[in-house]
Amino acid sequence: MEHSDVIIGAIKKAGKPLKGGEIADLTGIDKKEVDKVIKKLKAEEKIFSPKMCFYDVKK
Repeated sequence: MEHSDVIIGAIKKAGKPLKGGEIADLTGIDKKEVDKVIKKLKAEEKIFSPKMCFYDVKK
């Protein structure tokens, strides 16, 4: 499973916007890698930032 799928799954499971560090803790993926994947997912418009440093899945 790709990191992007794991990150999206973790956000959906939490049911609320999460910080990058929280996503890293939940998934076990290194924070630097989480930040890279978040940047990519935002560019692809699969996730968005409802407030600074928090990320949620587009519904």
